[in-house]
Amino acid sequence: MPLLCPADSAFGLPIMPGGLTLPALCRLLLPWAFAIFHKALGDSAFHPGPHYLLPPIHEVIHSRRGATATLPCVLGASPPSYKVRWSKVEPGELRETLILITNGLHARGYGPLGGRARMRRSHRLDASLVIEGVRLEDEGRYRCELVNGIEDESVALTLRLEGVVFPYQPSRGRYQFNYYEAKQACEEQDGRLATYSQLYQAWTEGLDWCNAGWLLEGSVRYPVLTARAPCGGRGRPGIRSYGPRDRKRDRYDAFCFTSALAGQVFFVPGRLTLSEAHAACRRRGAVVAKVGHLYAAWKFSGLDQCDGGWLADGSVRFPITAPRPRCGGLPDPGVRSFGFPRPQQAAYGTYCYAE
Repeated sequence: MPLLCPADSAFGLPIMPGGLTLPALCRLLLPWAFAIFHKALGDSAFHPGPHYLLPPIHEVIHSRRGATATLPCVLGASPPSYKVRWSKVEPGELRETLILITNGLHARGYGPLGGRARMRRSHRLDASLVIEGVRLEDEGRYRCELVNGIEDESVALTLRLEGVVFPYQPSRGRYQFNYYEAKQACEEQDGRLATYSQLYQAWTEGLDWCNAGWLLEGSVRYPVLTARAPCGGRGRPGIRSYGPRDRKRDRYDAFCFTSALAGQVFFVPGRLTLSEAHAACRRRGAVVAKVGHLYAAWKFSGLDQCDGGWLADGSVRFPITAPRPRCGGLPDPGVRSFGFPRPQQAAYGTYCYAE
């Protein structure tokens, strides 16, 4: 039975404050009540206004560094006049970076990402964004916004890179970095500061580390797989948090993230000093590998070498994919470290990286 509002001429109806009659108020609120009613019932046929953008089938798009990624954004119908604006939501910052604007015929890119971004245009209603040569900093949240002057709409998608998280501290010892120094240190090691979601994923894959480190959002955390007294107590395992910290004053380690390599890492045996290691790699048309290079080779290429080798930061490490007693003695795969020996110590080989 339909809901009816009383007629204005109905006898004895009160006048509301401001001269608004009860029937007029009923007619004003009835559409809103129907909207709430239909939404509560989950009526997909009810649409209070125009909806041009189709919801994405997958809101998370997976890719690797160096690949080409497509972020889908498709119109179900074409408004008379419109623009589509793509932007990236910067983590830890209350701003969005403009990438591209199109009117369906012409597109213009903006900023550093705009030079690698284009429209897919597989059909006239396709506003999907294509990013070529995906970089580590491309991971994150993106927004496709339809601007038609009447009712703007948007869909949000996440570009997620397959990669590996590694803890990092300098030769001076632990807890030396403020946020900005940690960010720079990761970039120098072929990585970037990891996000919380990346650290969480690494924790589910076995990362267990007692030292706290900076994350990209500005928080400080550490992952504990086996709860123990030196690592925050014997409570439940998980990601322990120090919360947001002062980015300039507070000092911790860093959790870095890197992805697949364009080149390859290889080991050169010998008893070399650090300077001899650089020379050995140069003779082979390569450079001494960075920490991120070694972790990526271990993660994506299955590099397994039971020999310590110099890296570019002066540390000595080796990657193990098949744990065995004489290769570090630990039961799980990983990249083992000998720390930072004296650069003049001639006792190790070197890991080289070549494009």
